[in-house]
Amino acid sequence: MAEQGTPATALLVKRGIAHRTHPYRVAPDAPNYGALVAVALGVAPERVFKSLVTDVDGALTVAVVPVTGELDLKALAAAVGGKRAALADRAVAERATGYVRGGISPLGQRRRLPIVLDESALDLPTIYVSAGRRGLQLELAAADLVALTDARTAPLQTH
Repeated sequence: MAEQGTPATALLVKRGIAHRTHPYRVAPDAPNYGALVAVALGVAPERVFKSLVTDVDGALTVAVVPVTGELDLKALAAAVGGKRAALADRAVAERATGYVRGGISPLGQRRRLPIVLDESALDLPTIYVSAGRRGLQLELAAADLVALTDARTAPLQTH
C-alpha cells in the first residue's frame, strides 16, 4: 500500500473508511479514457466515475459523474444554486486539487472544493473514483464519499 499512497488513500485510512485500491493500465491520452478504465478493471462502466473540476459563477466545484455520460453543466449550476457552469481550465484544476488530469480524486484535494455527486451513485453497492493518480482507482461506498466530502447529490449526467 505504501507505493499506492496518495492524499486520497491516506484520508480513507486515517478515517477508517472501507475501500479497495485497483491499479490499471490505460494510456493517458486514449480516447474514451473512462470507458477503457472500466474495461481494464472488469467492472460495469456505470460504476466508474470521473471527477471534473468546473467553474460555477466564479467558484470551483467538482462534479463526480459516471464515465458513461457527459456532465450536464446547467444541472450542475442548478445543484449548487448557480447560474452558469463551465469546465475549469486544466492548469487551474490541477493547481487547486494537487492532482493531474486523469488522476483527479474527489478526496484529499489540496483545496477542499465543493463536490456534487451524480445521484446514480447512490443506487450502486460501491463506486470507483480516481485514487489521486493515473493508473489507480478507489472503490468505496457512495455514502462514504458523500460523508467524507459533504457532497451534494443531484442528477448531473446527460447520455
